[in-house]
Amino acid sequence: MHTKEYGPYAPKAEKISYYKPNYKLVKCRVNGVPVEKMVDKRASLTDFLRGDFGLTSVKKGCEVGECGACSVLIDGESVDSCLSLAIWAEGKDIWTTEGLKASDGSISLVQQAFIDHAAVQCGFCTPGFIIRATEVVHRKIRYTRDELRVELAGNMCRCTGYENILRAVEDAIEIEIAKDGENK
Repeated sequence: MHTKEYGPYAPKAEKISYYKPNYKLVKCRVNGVPVEKMVDKRASLTDFLRGDFGLTSVKKGCEVGECGACSVLIDGESVDSCLSLAIWAEGKDIWTTEGLKASDGSISLVQQAFIDHAAVQCGFCTPGFIIRATEVVHRKIRYTRDELRVELAGNMCRCTGYENILRAVEDAIEIEIAKDGENK
């Protein structure tokens, strides 16, 4: 079929089928929003979040779980999304850096600490560090500097010496602990 408007490559109406042998319906929550999506069984969680939802804070870095640029929170735990299949997201609660903002649009405590301590350079690794730091901060544990280095070891930055990142996370932990004390 040829149309004047689109030429020979005009989109054709297709019958929508929920049965596709290499696809599976995945139901989960992404940044607090319930979603349902037919997903290629071989697709990574990185591709699912970036491609299907446009969540570009989930970076494609090494794609082998070494750099942490693709980190997301799954049920509160930091995970390298490049090592997770999208179908494993079934029933899970997934958070990316985009979802960490408050309902009023303000940035999270960890994001503010990264700004306050100039803990960014090029910014490619920053969303992954913020996700990992969010998990660490929510534990409300004061770590030694060496322990904190171990906690953040799954994330790599080629631009910084990590000092400002460590200071930002330490500061965010102290603020979180102080907030918790005020609420008691």
